[in-house]
Amino acid sequence: MKKWAATTVMRIAMKPTLAILLLPSLVLSAETAPQKPNSGPPFQYQSGDLRVSIPSANEPRVARFDAESVKAAVKYLDDGSICWVREKSCVNCHTTGPYLSERPALMPILGKPQEEVLTDFIESVPKEIREVGETSTKSGYKHMPGAFTAVWRSLGLAEWDKHITGQTSGHTDASLRDMFERQSANGAFVSHGEVEIPHITTDFELSLQAVRAITAAPQWLAGLKDPKLLAKVEKLKAWLRTAEPKNDWDRVLSLQLAVYLPEMGSPEKREAALTLLSSKQHPDGGWSTRDFSALDAWHFEVSDAVKKLITGLPDAANPESDAYMTALAVVLMRQSEVPAADDRVQRAVTWLKREQRVSGRWWMQSLYRGNYHYSTYIATCQALKALALCDELPTLGAQ
Repeated sequence: MKKWAATTVMRIAMKPTLAILLLPSLVLSAETAPQKPNSGPPFQYQSGDLRVSIPSANEPRVARFDAESVKAAVKYLDDGSICWVREKSCVNCHTTGPYLSERPALMPILGKPQEEVLTDFIESVPKEIREVGETSTKSGYKHMPGAFTAVWRSLGLAEWDKHITGQTSGHTDASLRDMFERQSANGAFVSHGEVEIPHITTDFELSLQAVRAITAAPQWLAGLKDPKLLAKVEKLKAWLRTAEPKNDWDRVLSLQLAVYLPEMGSPEKREAALTLLSSKQHPDGGWSTRDFSALDAWHFEVSDAVKKLITGLPDAANPESDAYMTALAVVLMRQSEVPAADDRVQRAVTWLKREQRVSGRWWMQSLYRGNYHYSTYIATCQALKALALCDELPTLGAQ
């Protein structure tokens, strides 16, 4: 059985049987397991004969972006998610969460996603929906336990239903109901634990993912009759409508809120967010995630280790473009009806095609631990989504 960090166990949804065995233990995760001096982890993902190397900034770029390089990207995402399911069996923000939230929509182009990941998500849905009580971290930060996992699990299941089956399943409905049991009193979904940029950041970001989940599940929101749940949905909307943005990250993510819930946006807010986003594009055509927040404004808790990592990067004073933010910027613009032919989009597309590595993935420096570079996995998911929204992916068909 794999070992886990206590903080990681708090953030993820284990299968019920595993959770019972593991929660009482103070054990180590792959991210924090001690390594031999001067040695890094041997693989980013590993399970049996499946072995995925650690990403590196030194990995060569592709000679040409084409069907073969896209196939390599799909294999990377598939292998990584399968390894995680088999070895960890949890829903998380850096591998299985992004895989199931983004991969189903790409089925017509890239073939069907891995059902083994879906099965793992289904098995993590509680068999009984129970009321959840508020708790707090050691530093006194109040939150609802399991909120983060419930949101990502529900989003993945809802996206599968939307793009694969076309109807909301019983397990997705149960997952969404469990998710709302973990809604905070103010209406938000609250991230807790240490910051893991880009997916454990602000409460707005997690609440936005919850909105995406309830609007992705086919006819779930439109057919909702439960007065208690309807009130919770309205409370979520009210919080999103009035919450002050914590940073520019929240400000540009408001573009997606207007996509999922059009009544939550206005032409004026859209143009302001697009102007802000455009102002941060680099001369090389890319964007940097680090440009969108002061270090201390990413989260309620940014550890000294993370601060030291980020401030110690060679480009700390002037962050270079990264694959995740470049891809997300394209997604935000395309979802906001900016034409694919727009110069901002085309420059970003050129950057993404140029920056793919021979393994198929898009490299990105981890802004959390600096060892496994799971940001590379997240960035690869987002890059394929961005290129698909610009009709820049070759159709691979059934895999």
